[in-house]
Amino acid sequence: MAGRGRFISFEGGEGAGKSTQARLLRTALEAHGHSVLLTREPGGSPGAEEIRKLLVEGEPDRWTPLAETLLFLAARADHVARVIEPALTSGTWVISDRFSDSTFVYQGLARGLGLDAVRNLQKAALGDFAPDLTILLDVDPRSGLERAVARGAKENRFERFDAAFHQRLRDGFLSIAAAEPQRCAVVDASAPPETAAANVWRAVAERLSP
Repeated sequence: MAGRGRFISFEGGEGAGKSTQARLLRTALEAHGHSVLLTREPGGSPGAEEIRKLLVEGEPDRWTPLAETLLFLAARADHVARVIEPALTSGTWVISDRFSDSTFVYQGLARGLGLDAVRNLQKAALGDFAPDLTILLDVDPRSGLERAVARGAKENRFERFDAAFHQRLRDGFLSIAAAEPQRCAVVDASAPPETAAANVWRAVAERLSP
């Protein structure tokens, strides 16, 4: 019987390269013989994908911070129950493009709801469930936004917040990583993708011994 899989999340601001690095890590883990599920937030399950449309489209002020947080947590609870936890139980490694740290930073810090408030809501929704390892891809917000604009994504609600918002995001992610070094590893996302991927793999190898 397969042992429990490991859960890795990628975090960072807009344009940090999370999707690219998540795909590269999946390939590396599969080369080491692991079954790997690549997923994303908001989304990842049919219900959560429906909620995603409400969150990533429309005007920046479409939702109050509290309403926005509750939508994220509803999507996350469904995602974990229907996709992530069953995969981990079966022995599959799960890589998620964003998870709870994004909610702590985007809604708790950058949008002002408060970190304690978001953590209490998260606790009510998911208990102590958390990634085994979080990779924070750190990049200057201006560079990240330029990348995001260049890729031409249609889902751009959060990219349209002002520069101060995006700086708060970076500061918030770095503060969480500094407070939880046992779970979080910071990787320079301004480096070429192959260099960043090598540093991601080094963090995974050191922390999780794949």
